[in-house]
Amino acid sequence: MSENVIHLHKTPEPIDPDASVTTLTVVPDAPPARPVPLWVRSGRALKTAATHDGTKTAGRALVRHGLYAFNGGRIVARRTWDGRTGARYERMLRAAEAAGNYEVAEEWEERLQRFRDARHRRRMDLLHSPVEVAKGAAVGTGMGIGALVALGIVMAINNGDIKDVITPLKATIDFIATLIRIVQVVWPYAVVLGPLFALLGMWAVGSKQQAAPQWALPANVRSSEGEPITPSIVVKALRDLGIPAMRNAIKEMGDAGASMLGPITIAGCGVEVDVTLPSGVATNEVQSKRRKLAENLTRHEHEVFITIPTAARTVRLWVADSGALDEPIGPSPLVTDETMTADYKKGRAPWGQDLRGDAASLSLYQRHLLITGLSNQGKTAALRSLALWASLDKRVEFRIADLKGAGDWAMFEALATVLIQGPTDEHVIEATEMVEGLVEEMNRRIAARQADPTVVFDPLIGIVDEAQVAFMCPAVDDDKRPYGGSKATSRYFMAVRKVHNQGRVVDVLMHEGTQDPTDQNLPKLVREGAHTRASLALGTEAQAVMALGEKAVNGGAAPHLLRQGLDKGTLVVASDGIDIPKGQSSITVRTHFIGDDDAKAIAARAKALRDGVTTLHTIERGKERDRLADIATVLGSDTRVRTQEVINRLAALDADAYGGWSFLDLKRVLDDAGAEPYKSDGRMVVARDRVTAALANRDGEGSASTSE
Repeated sequence: MSENVIHLHKTPEPIDPDASVTTLTVVPDAPPARPVPLWVRSGRALKTAATHDGTKTAGRALVRHGLYAFNGGRIVARRTWDGRTGARYERMLRAAEAAGNYEVAEEWEERLQRFRDARHRRRMDLLHSPVEVAKGAAVGTGMGIGALVALGIVMAINNGDIKDVITPLKATIDFIATLIRIVQVVWPYAVVLGPLFALLGMWAVGSKQQAAPQWALPANVRSSEGEPITPSIVVKALRDLGIPAMRNAIKEMGDAGASMLGPITIAGCGVEVDVTLPSGVATNEVQSKRRKLAENLTRHEHEVFITIPTAARTVRLWVADSGALDEPIGPSPLVTDETMTADYKKGRAPWGQDLRGDAASLSLYQRHLLITGLSNQGKTAALRSLALWASLDKRVEFRIADLKGAGDWAMFEALATVLIQGPTDEHVIEATEMVEGLVEEMNRRIAARQADPTVVFDPLIGIVDEAQVAFMCPAVDDDKRPYGGSKATSRYFMAVRKVHNQGRVVDVLMHEGTQDPTDQNLPKLVREGAHTRASLALGTEAQAVMALGEKAVNGGAAPHLLRQGLDKGTLVVASDGIDIPKGQSSITVRTHFIGDDDAKAIAARAKALRDGVTTLHTIERGKERDRLADIATVLGSDTRVRTQEVINRLAALDADAYGGWSFLDLKRVLDDAGAEPYKSDGRMVVARDRVTAALANRDGEGSASTSE
């Protein structure tokens, strides 16, 4: 029975605030702590020892070396079996059949038959060998004894001693006895050491092949980062993709699954190999498992690229050296070679390097360009580097609208004839009128080409960076036509479409950079009008299709798998202006980065090639014309005039205002006024009465509103 201890407690809140009450409370003493049983302490100690790093390391080493010896014995046994039987030929035969290569299968079958015939002859020879061996041994023994006796006779005659006749025989017998004694001494040790040496040899084979589970291997081997790509590694990676048809086909092939592989060749900072897939496995099944394949190859997803070559049922794997794609590729030749010039027609812009490490250069000749990607991935730098190269050809004229306005294109001051910089609606209006100016120049050149087919024009490149700002602009003009959008009345959209449709043939080109593409900020007709389409990192496969086209994405283009922020400046390009490996629809390019200071130096060299360029920062707007009144003027006294004739008369009246007009422009003005064109004798015409009435109604409404 435990003793009670008296404790004194003071109440925290006495009834009387001026006094405190002390109470005595009897609290039983706490029971003593119960001792921990010995088996519990032993278990804890055992657990600590078992989970200690040293214990784990020792356990892994024990398992590893034991499995080295065991699996090494299996490898040696298999090699011996393959060498003594036709198993190797049978595996190759099954592999060729599984791959559908029946000619190779027939060749392996012939080799197997020849091997079996040779083995049969050897076995038949063994049936007769005992008799032949016995005869040979008897003859050899007799001849040997005779030779020894003859030698003894010679020695006896020479020495004059008859005993020397048997001296050679006696010496031979003594030599054999000595060999027997040596064997008797060595044999007990050989019985013990022989199996040990055999075990050591099997361990050496297993150690060389790393024949142990990954968890048992040393840390530096277990990570296998940067492990060289070998046929066996590729076959295992394909086998473990989780495609049943692939796994079963490789299982039937055995170790000969490497027959699916072409030569593994060094390609830049990685290796490349073509894989012929077995029957029942589609190329898109392998493409869809890129991440798993990369991890099976001990690589990150961005270090493995899967494309479709021309050969049927084949995928081409490019596997980077571990970490190689995170290293910079070096400066641009535009920076390192101050004597470099450009040739718009015959030259190519040095843009960067492909994954093989080869220089990737792009032709700009008569090609519209679109570069897209997520924000801050190097879009402006990639677009600007092409313009800097083109600026080294003094014939090239630039009209630039930078709708970001951060000064990325400031070095083109006194180099571009138009340079608009800013993100506001007013800047979008200026950019729209700049592109419409390209349309007017295009129409002028087309008219000149019609008059003289031999005329040659200097290239005119219009550049709009952050073009999504223009497409999303809500501003409208005085005729209620929106500047943004993708309708037939959208001014920027229609101007770009017109340049895309006809500008190439007269060297009026459109280069656009946009980000995060959608159907709203990058309409389908605009993105498909570009001859060269390039994409940086994107968020989804649907965006990749918008940027590059469905054909390129189905062929392996995957900008949506580039790492945002880590793969800055890496582009997937679909164009006939760049060298793309045969059978592929796109190529991945790591572009050279040209900083602002270097860009200014290149621009200074380009300015030195020119006599002097005046740069406009706003578009000069001509006097606003009354379009409906002009239509009435050109109609004159004619009752009806064909729409095309009206357009021609308007262009003659004012080429600047109406030189780029189409039927849609004319129809829009007439529809808004209520004087719609109509068909007469199968042709669209404009009625003078309708236009006159529309003018009268408009003037009447204006007078009424003024009087009010």
